[in-house]
Amino acid sequence: MTDVAPASYDASNIQVLEGLEAVRKRPGMYIGSTGPTGLHHTVYEVVDNSVDEAMAGHCSVIEVTILADGRCRVVDDGRGIPVGPHPKFPDKSAAEVVLTILHAGGKFGGGGYKVSGGLHGVGVSVVNALSSSVILDIDRDGIHHRQEFANGGDPVGKLAIVGDSPAGRTGTSVTFAPDPTIFETVEFRAKTLTDRFQMMAFLNAGLRIEFRDERPGRESELAYQYEGGIRDFVRHLNESKEALFEAVGWFVGEEEGDEVEIAFQWNTGYNLDGIHSFANGINTIEGGMHEEGFRTALTATVNKYARAKNLLKEKDDNFQGDDIREGLTAIVSVRLQEPQFEGQTKGKLGNTSMRSLVQKTTNESLADWFEEHPKEAKRMVGKAVDARRARLAAQKAKNTVRKSALDGAGLPGKLTDCSSRDPEESELYIVEGDSAGGSAKEARDPHTMAILPIRGKIINVERARIERMFKNTEVQALISAIGAGVGEHFDADKIRYHKVVLLCDADVDGSHIRTLLLTFFFRQMREMIERGYVYIAQPPLYSTKVGSDSIYLKDDPAKDAFLEGRPNHKNEFQRLKGLGEMDAEELWDTTMDPDLRTFLRITMEQAAIADDVFSTLMGDDVERRKEFIQTNAHDVRFLDI
Repeated sequence: MTDVAPASYDASNIQVLEGLEAVRKRPGMYIGSTGPTGLHHTVYEVVDNSVDEAMAGHCSVIEVTILADGRCRVVDDGRGIPVGPHPKFPDKSAAEVVLTILHAGGKFGGGGYKVSGGLHGVGVSVVNALSSSVILDIDRDGIHHRQEFANGGDPVGKLAIVGDSPAGRTGTSVTFAPDPTIFETVEFRAKTLTDRFQMMAFLNAGLRIEFRDERPGRESELAYQYEGGIRDFVRHLNESKEALFEAVGWFVGEEEGDEVEIAFQWNTGYNLDGIHSFANGINTIEGGMHEEGFRTALTATVNKYARAKNLLKEKDDNFQGDDIREGLTAIVSVRLQEPQFEGQTKGKLGNTSMRSLVQKTTNESLADWFEEHPKEAKRMVGKAVDARRARLAAQKAKNTVRKSALDGAGLPGKLTDCSSRDPEESELYIVEGDSAGGSAKEARDPHTMAILPIRGKIINVERARIERMFKNTEVQALISAIGAGVGEHFDADKIRYHKVVLLCDADVDGSHIRTLLLTFFFRQMREMIERGYVYIAQPPLYSTKVGSDSIYLKDDPAKDAFLEGRPNHKNEFQRLKGLGEMDAEELWDTTMDPDLRTFLRITMEQAAIADDVFSTLMGDDVERRKEFIQTNAHDVRFLDI
């Protein structure tokens, strides 16, 4: 037997990634992923720098262009990145340092920016690292400078003067081509970008963001500018709802350089999750200290006002937070010098000082607003009274199903459970109709796959009070099967399946059922979406034969691609009418086999936009829904993503 020497582990094994190498080696650490989300994140990183200039009061217009060749150009009219030699790297300009060294920028010393969204200071250097080419143009002091970079951030020469700036022009232009060897796709989606730009414009009153798409066949131009800022944001979010009153409340506060700005309006709807918070322009989808401060002060201030005006009787208990927040749409936007975000995604703000600032500001300013708007305040309190009455009725309805549906003590009879009790490997397929449910039960892997057939369309939770929701049989079955409660009492750690898969037909009815289910999860079990546990199965639309083999094709583009590769294909294409018509073997091969299936994971990067889309699609405003569908019909394949 030959002795094998153990592998050595000494100083030579310690790898040092210099400059931007680390970014190219582990791009997911810096932009989240190399899929479409990460691709679009590169644009946001560059635009965020321009927005920081706007927040500092030096920029009024940002132009974003997708060029005909697919590259992206971001131009602002800010001060322009400094061009002089950097004190620490005298052989490099400050601009080159910003583009080639991580954690270099004007956001760390406190002199360049009071507040900024780009917390880590890695933004534009990361974009440079993940691009096959970057062109940097800077206008300062009447002089136009340019520097180019290639192959992941390598400078092509030094920053050079290439002429005079146009009269009075200052600012920065970054043109970049995402590296196709890094990203799964380098094709930008206009709608994804413009949704984000609109949100940025709302959060920065008066800032104009212009978008232009120059790609052949996709030419378009849009501009966003809101003088009312977050007040216009609230009006926009409530457009698909019926406002309880015309006025939009607004107040601001400041302490030691940190700022808070809040806008709010109630509508006649029943949603409890209409508070959207931002810190330095970043959407804090998990909330944090600023949101906590607002919620606490809101509950206390409304109860105090209702008692003082005798709108809440002595014998009545105080309103709960849910009673007051029903139908509330509010934007809580804070700007702070030293933000502390929890988690890599900056999803939650951790500064305790901001909680006290928001709480203090809301206590004082909201009380003043109620005194100045007695009619609006009275209507809001009246809505809270109705909400409390409905909550007590819902509590009774909830208690009737608590043992089976909410505590997981019993499972619905129609659920065919899996044998595994490990949530990480367990999958719940929510299947449309009993016939498809039968095929799915037969096809499944019984160890990891559970099947829950639902009959017809579940209740539209966007339009129904909570007590009606609890009485709905299909909703009870969903709550019971998932086993983690619902609404305010939802405990994501008790979820029994870490993959909840919506398995619906590829037709209009199937899409409607899927949207109803997604609305339910978004409104009542949001953390399931936040954790990435909700998926959409993609059953094929077509089947055809190649020899004796059956080939399944997901949609029309897949069919076109198939024909492109086989121009002489003679066999007919059969359009598959529904899951119920597939036998167990077909359903397994096309939709459920882990080695072959295609799922769409539902994510929630921008909760305010998602909230608006759900309200538009599932709310009462028919005209707005019609307009939305007409506008987005050409891009319908993205509606589920």
